[in-house]
Amino acid sequence: MDLFQKCYEFTRADDVKKLGLYPYFHQIEENEGPVVTVEGRKMIMAGSNNYLGLTANEYVKEAAIKSIDKYGTGCSGSRYLTGTLDLHIELEKRLAKFLNFESVLLFSTGYQTALGVLSAIAQKGDYIISDKENHACIVNGAMLAKGAFAEFKRYKHNDMEDLEKVLQSIPEKAGKLVVSDGVFSVTGEIVNLPEMLKVAHKYGARVMVDDAHAVGVIGKGGRGTASHYGLEKETDMVIGTFSKTFASLGGFVAGPERVINYLKHISPAIIFSASPTPASCAAALAALDILEKHPELVDQLLANARYASEGFIKEGYTVIPSQTGIVPVIVGDVDKAFLTWRKLYDRGVFVNAFIPPGVPPNMSMMRTSYMATHKKEHLDEIIFHFGEVGKELGLI
Repeated sequence: MDLFQKCYEFTRADDVKKLGLYPYFHQIEENEGPVVTVEGRKMIMAGSNNYLGLTANEYVKEAAIKSIDKYGTGCSGSRYLTGTLDLHIELEKRLAKFLNFESVLLFSTGYQTALGVLSAIAQKGDYIISDKENHACIVNGAMLAKGAFAEFKRYKHNDMEDLEKVLQSIPEKAGKLVVSDGVFSVTGEIVNLPEMLKVAHKYGARVMVDDAHAVGVIGKGGRGTASHYGLEKETDMVIGTFSKTFASLGGFVAGPERVINYLKHISPAIIFSASPTPASCAAALAALDILEKHPELVDQLLANARYASEGFIKEGYTVIPSQTGIVPVIVGDVDKAFLTWRKLYDRGVFVNAFIPPGVPPNMSMMRTSYMATHKKEHLDEIIFHFGEVGKELGLI
């Protein structure tokens, strides 16, 4: 069979496009934070991971522009060779201090961070043990490590009894790394880190938390999941991204200095990838400045998410409880999800439609997410349109 045959036979996206219900790859032409221009129309953004609303912040934009004037548009090399700028070192030191870890290493994207860390840290005879609802970057990083003869096991979502059963099945002398999202990206649920650490340490396992949706969102001053629980010293490693709170692009791993030093010299994702651009680093540094000086932005973000959640519930929707910037609104089957998305889009509200296999059957949802810069009038308008669409479609 022709390798490309499956490509020609894939028509699902085309079929949805013909119905005018396709919710993906829509062009954003201007980004002002809570309000964006999408294909010529002003819309309220209720689906972005721009949690603190800093992508349009003047201080952040100016920092990126100045960095281009000084360094140019790229680094033209890997961190290992010619691609390390003083900006990279400054950002690593600042992040390590902010997160209360010994050391930090930057990667070019958040996705690449998971691949680069897991494939380097877990080798032949080692085990990666992953929550079943972890982000795809963790799953793919574990599969990459498996290609190097590490073992990959999964446990039921946020189920620490099942985690213990998995750990009991692993040879005592094997190296073990338990990995979980800190804030799960679909539901906004927070991992049960205290119990996870307790179980992992009982069996001699190390723990890594993916804080992509947690830094800038939960914890003291937005320091993430470990800070949220007061468990920074017990948590071995944290990975994260600059594409959300930090209004930029790139990723990082934080951990013990000796571990970070090892990854710096072993991880193929560091050695064979071009380093983060000057503008990316400068924007992330500027965003970190703002987060450190204005921790109240975290409180405002969470207040906005709570307000929206309460509004949806009053309208009659089923909402997955969340203590983060993510508020998932359940709509049911796939057809209803596409229709709900389209009607909200036509009313000027941009949200994300999540459908199986990304969610369980009949649990299709509008995954809404919020920014510290949303105003009450934005939130009221989002809730109003959800209510009108819900009544029209018989969802509420």
